[in-house]
Amino acid sequence: MSSDNHTRKLLRLVRQKGVLRSRDLHSIAIPRIYLSRLIAAGQLERAGRGLYRLPSAPMSENESMVTIATRVPQAVFCLMTALQFHELTTQLPRQVWIGMPRGSHAPRIDYPPLKMIQFSGDAYEAGVEVFVRDKVKLRVYSVAKTIADCFKHRNKIGLDVALEALKNARAQKKASADDLWHFAKICRVANVMRPYLEAIG
Repeated sequence: MSSDNHTRKLLRLVRQKGVLRSRDLHSIAIPRIYLSRLIAAGQLERAGRGLYRLPSAPMSENESMVTIATRVPQAVFCLMTALQFHELTTQLPRQVWIGMPRGSHAPRIDYPPLKMIQFSGDAYEAGVEVFVRDKVKLRVYSVAKTIADCFKHRNKIGLDVALEALKNARAQKKASADDLWHFAKICRVANVMRPYLEAIG
């Protein structure tokens, strides 16, 4: 295949994906040297370690999440990052919080800074919603699952953050009482959450 064809094929793939991983080139049989050439020519830019995108691609407020979802597809955004995504907190997390299956090794990512929480069984599998941002699938725990997780991990994030999220979710009608009870049981915090759920009705 000619050099021009390689270039066209690579740029087409970046346009489709939004963010390209260097290992994606293997599936289309294009040598990695083309990445360096396109960066030198100003047709591509490095978005992170092993990640590339078009220079014209607009910067997204979800850029950190997009970077991590591309590098760690099994990650589910949780706790503070999920609260921010669902607009349920006034806090601005300094790290991106991800949930991974129990026994996972922490992903080796230089930037953005990560905080990994290990979940097992239903606590990892249940309540995952998929959103597409910048053509990348983001796996984020639902509002009700995130609130239950906040009560479960209240020692890490603070009970005040969990209560703020619960009040906001109910006020904005983003989570039903039934959904909250369901995930409280999955996360084994039904007894902890009961008085707060009863108080807000």
